[in-house]
Amino acid sequence: MPFLHKGEAKGGTACGRGGTQEGAAERRRGIFIKAHEIDGLLDEQTSCISFFGGDPSCQMPFAISLSRLALKARGGRILRICFETNGSMSEGLSDQAFELCLQSGGCMKYDLKAWDEIFHLVLTGTTRERTLRNFARLAEKVRQRPDPPPLVASTLIVPGYIDEEEIRGLSRFIARLDPEIPYTLLAFYPHFYMRDLPLVDRAFALRLRETALEEGLENVRIGNAHLLR
Repeated sequence: MPFLHKGEAKGGTACGRGGTQEGAAERRRGIFIKAHEIDGLLDEQTSCISFFGGDPSCQMPFAISLSRLALKARGGRILRICFETNGSMSEGLSDQAFELCLQSGGCMKYDLKAWDEIFHLVLTGTTRERTLRNFARLAEKVRQRPDPPPLVASTLIVPGYIDEEEIRGLSRFIARLDPEIPYTLLAFYPHFYMRDLPLVDRAFALRLRETALEEGLENVRIGNAHLLR
């Protein structure tokens, strides 16, 4: 079930999803809506709609319809469409969502869980193939609007699963597509089924960043840095 949440940051509206194909779930509070109701919920200060987890990929027709209606109703004001996703939707839906990001000045963030197929299956329950295929196809379009970057990537540093070889493989994959694609390494926080795992060591996170840079990526940062130990 879709819902909207007015964020604390001025001008931001987050659209969460009450569904996910992969092994993650949490409760969020918000206003449950239908797509045609979006016009009455966006005020003049709203400049961005962001679709995030659960994961919008399991209900993409709704997200795309809502985005198109919102852009139609915006008048002449700025309204960016953004997606944060595991990228496992069909090619056609991925392309449609990305076009909305391109046209509106927004971005699509792919959460690349793991490079190794077995690790990806363990962490998510599904193959990595569609995600990587979709990401590679979208990377061919980033030069249509290089600034701000329309396609970005991130990987959660899950202790015991995501190591230097995982980051090396993902970074090499991204760099061969376009070395300027921004890549964020996210510090892990013990939660849900992984409460028994530790926080990420700061030196280890910095070493992973260096690994990504060694593979040719030019824009690599560490996210959730306050969670590092």
